[in-house]
Amino acid sequence: MSVKRRSLLAGAAAVPVLATTKSTAASTIAAPPDVAYVEPTNVRPARESLKRLLPKHHTQFALSLTGEVDRFTVSGREAAIEVTGSTPAVVLTGVNWYLKHVAGVDVSWPGSSLSALAKRLPAPRQRIEHTAVVRHRFAFNDTHEGYTGPYRDWTAWERELDLLALHGYNEVLLTTGTDAVYREVFTEFGYSAAELREWIPLPGHQPWMLMQNLSAFPGPISQHLLDSRAELARRIRTRMAELGIRPVLPGYFGTIPGGFAKRNQQARTVPQGVWYGFSRPDWLDPTGNEFAKVAASFYRHQAQLLGEADMYKMDLMHEGGDPGGIPIPDAAKGVALALQRARPGATWVMLGWRKNPRTDILTDIDTSRVLIVDGISDRFDDLDREHTWPGTPYAFGTIPNFGGHTTIGANAKVWAKRFGQWRTAPDSAVSGIAWMPEGAGRDPAAFELFAELAWRDSIDLGEWFADYADRRYGGADDNARTAWDALRRSAYAMPSGRWAEAADGLFGARPGLDVTHADYFSPEFLRYDAAVFAQALPALLDVDKSLHNDAYRFDLVDVARQSLVNAGRELLPRVKSAFVNQNKKQFDKHTRTWLDWMRLLDRLLETDRRFLLGPWLEAARRSARTADEAKDLEYDARTIVSVWGHRSGSDEGRLHDYANRELAGLVSDLYAMRWRRYFDSLAESLDSGQAPQHIDWFALEHEWASKTDDHATEPKGDPHAVATEVRDALADFRGD
Repeated sequence: MSVKRRSLLAGAAAVPVLATTKSTAASTIAAPPDVAYVEPTNVRPARESLKRLLPKHHTQFALSLTGEVDRFTVSGREAAIEVTGSTPAVVLTGVNWYLKHVAGVDVSWPGSSLSALAKRLPAPRQRIEHTAVVRHRFAFNDTHEGYTGPYRDWTAWERELDLLALHGYNEVLLTTGTDAVYREVFTEFGYSAAELREWIPLPGHQPWMLMQNLSAFPGPISQHLLDSRAELARRIRTRMAELGIRPVLPGYFGTIPGGFAKRNQQARTVPQGVWYGFSRPDWLDPTGNEFAKVAASFYRHQAQLLGEADMYKMDLMHEGGDPGGIPIPDAAKGVALALQRARPGATWVMLGWRKNPRTDILTDIDTSRVLIVDGISDRFDDLDREHTWPGTPYAFGTIPNFGGHTTIGANAKVWAKRFGQWRTAPDSAVSGIAWMPEGAGRDPAAFELFAELAWRDSIDLGEWFADYADRRYGGADDNARTAWDALRRSAYAMPSGRWAEAADGLFGARPGLDVTHADYFSPEFLRYDAAVFAQALPALLDVDKSLHNDAYRFDLVDVARQSLVNAGRELLPRVKSAFVNQNKKQFDKHTRTWLDWMRLLDRLLETDRRFLLGPWLEAARRSARTADEAKDLEYDARTIVSVWGHRSGSDEGRLHDYANRELAGLVSDLYAMRWRRYFDSLAESLDSGQAPQHIDWFALEHEWASKTDDHATEPKGDPHAVATEVRDALADFRGD
């Protein structure tokens, strides 16, 4: 047997490799005798990730680290694939590139075609080398925890970190555990533990406290939950460090509990008014000595509880706020100074959103230590970031999903064109990408495509979607390609100009004959050609049965769901016409069809666990220690996807249904209940000749949000059979 030698780490001596037949704790892996080797411990986090992701194939990869920054290589031969990278996370990115572009399979968020992997992995036809075209590859939104899963456990987080590493992300926002930091800090400034637990919201609504938008609702939070979340955050942060992913932690910019100045008489505080019906927490003047003390305490306790970082996310005057006469440049200097005192050399991460950050925030601070993650790079046409933020590094970013809406589509054509233009422009300050959906794990194609921007010079969308169709289901199929080409030409061809996400559905809207969206802030109309999109479902249904894997099943349910939801925009005008014309027969027919579609939609959603309400609620209950706490946490989880907050925020603030989504249980229990009640009131009006009765929607919705009834946590039914029913129902409707 020949013994090969390989330099496993830049600058290290060559290590002789020894044959072995199985994976062991000593980090040896199985491979053909002439390529087996002893694996260095510094790549072990990537190996452990592969064991979770590819339990039957991970031993066919030889992994190693190099000193080259943000670069991976893939080479080797059948069943002996060699992958190198600058960090364990970049190694995993190389593995994923191999899986997608050599092995022809997809592992995404959500959906996988790994079941199609050959027993012996094929060799790459030639050596593959890729260097990231940008340094920063940032993931997650400030609201991510609330809308993606406020009660996710370690298993869910571990999976997400594996997927983020696979897709090349090297900076991840981590807000979990910051509640415990605030608790520790303000006990030093005159507050009792009970007062602080009343002030800190439950996890579903915590992101908006961290953005200085609200506090206390809903609460109080238990000591047990604070402690368990801090422990979870430590595990997440530790895993990030092991993989070579930089944790981006919340920084301190002045949020304080009420009555701070009474307890600390040297402090200058500024009331911040109201945010969508909620009273905002007060702001502590960053130019004063008290701010320096609180900030020092914050970073000290954060390090003790969660560990240190070198990137900190915070925004001044986000979505409003009142400076109260404090010069914004001086306030920004105070925030930056406190950060640099605590973490010398740290980067202040800011969100690019609407007019944030204001130009005067950047006036007197060192912008070389700033990174702006732009949330609207693909949204508007009149953007000039080089002028707005002169000389400040920023990441080309997108927020393709708001509130966790179950929508398909993105401004993908804008990504493919604009990112390259901005990045290669003379004196460009583009230094990264920023993937910032509010609800992650909803649109796997968008997730895959955006991540690849950072590792390619350019993308041809026609070729990309054709290749994606093949690997998504683990094999070439003309019907799959037809389906994904229809999606490329419709949902993934939405233009810039006003929005970055697709329109939400009307089934989830507070009922009305003229409703155009469920979430007040969502587009009022489909931003793509519905007729082109409609071509996708029949084609998907005809994909060869041998390719009906996990990814296929998710996509089939998702496309059938979207097809039915889109058709609701055709049906509602018929309901309105019948009512306006007082045609009771037609009104009964169309409203019966509407409610039948909602029942069909719920049955479709029941066939896939990722479209069930039950796991969302069960995660909240599981996080509790007592029955009373379980009820409180479930209320938190239910309100965020329904009324959102109290009556003022829900109605006057128009936050109700902001996080609407088509989930089995939510459709049948809340959405269908509302539409039945509404149609009954219209029917009574037609019979009586009187105006329809007023309905207190908040009261009905809040009653639902206060329930604790069980919902299914496991799927049932055949997705292909129910999706076929959807196709047939829509064909009958359009042929009517």
